[in-house]
Amino acid sequence: MLRAALVFLILSVMALPGAAQDLRALARVLADGSRLADDGGDVVLDLALTQAVPYRVFVLDDPRRVVLDFREVNWSELAVGFDRSEAIESVATGRGDAGWSRMVLRLARPMAVAEAGMRTDETDGTAQVRLRLEPVDADAFAARAAHLPMGVRLPPVPVAPDGAVPREGGLIMVALDPGHGGVDPGAARGGRTEADLMLTFAIELREVLLRSGRFDVMLTREGDWFVSLPERITLARVARADAFVSLHADALAAGRARGATVYSLSDTASDAASEALAEAHDRADLLAGVDLAGNDDAVADVLLDLARLETAPRTGALAEQIVAAFDRAGIALHPNPRMEAGFSVLKAADIPSVLVEVGFLSDARDRENLLDPDWRAMMQAAIRDALLAWAEADQVRAALVRQ
Repeated sequence: MLRAALVFLILSVMALPGAAQDLRALARVLADGSRLADDGGDVVLDLALTQAVPYRVFVLDDPRRVVLDFREVNWSELAVGFDRSEAIESVATGRGDAGWSRMVLRLARPMAVAEAGMRTDETDGTAQVRLRLEPVDADAFAARAAHLPMGVRLPPVPVAPDGAVPREGGLIMVALDPGHGGVDPGAARGGRTEADLMLTFAIELREVLLRSGRFDVMLTREGDWFVSLPERITLARVARADAFVSLHADALAAGRARGATVYSLSDTASDAASEALAEAHDRADLLAGVDLAGNDDAVADVLLDLARLETAPRTGALAEQIVAAFDRAGIALHPNPRMEAGFSVLKAADIPSVLVEVGFLSDARDRENLLDPDWRAMMQAAIRDALLAWAEADQVRAALVRQ
């Protein structure tokens, strides 16, 4: 994706606060800062990473295992003897499902995940993952093992030998970004929040894309937690996303709006309502203590503009495909379904990025649609078809550019 090599080389260095960070490389799990501690009761696993990556954790039965998946990491620097624990019979690392690197902890006794979290160092972009396991009875373990994250294939792909982790040929990597979360619930109407509705929509959409056999998918969040706007972009870039789709269902404090809208980035908003929505999204980060101001200097601005010369038309084509697919599917569209605004979450210069307003919580009919699984399935199928059509056209465009 980094076609303008010189420009994007500099952009990758500037992408995180730590100037030494290189997001094009796989994250590495470091021996220094990683440990497995067993006090005879709880077990604590700490993993130090060179950069933040999306992850998921789940348990499997028969035999009992805890599985920790990361979006492609290099395990080679982990210390020998890392797996010494009475509760953990063995630790294996390597490749798992497409686009994931896997650690499997084989359990000597039933244990459940009591705590799982990732902290990112704001100064250098490194990350620390902590997993705490606590003893449970066999029935409780079996019950938890019955609930897997959506997208995990059964039987689970075994850990493959370590080494390079190439993406499976032909798969289109899509970053799905369920808006808001945690301290920022987004819009709220009738006891429903935008954050919860969009997480449900994104998880369902991920399943639709994976079932097609043409996509690999990552989510910027898989639960009700806060992820800053810059971190959402970082996670998509680390996953080497081919496209970034942010999902929202806002509410307007004044005026009326209904129907789906697709936004791309612009310094000049299409209308006052679009400008207000973009400002509201940024305010959520400010409330959580993330300052979006002053991140770009004059040199970076020029480089970002150069990078967007290539990405902007690809983004526009993606937005047009989504609007067209919604129209063909008979999905109600906003009177102006193709809009532009300065959403910070769309500012990845090297990834075609769009924001889809699935509907407006401030409109009763849109709310009803968002709660209807059949309607959601229709919209999710339209997004899938749009992404496929866009990817095929984008591949043709890229071949013509190379000629």
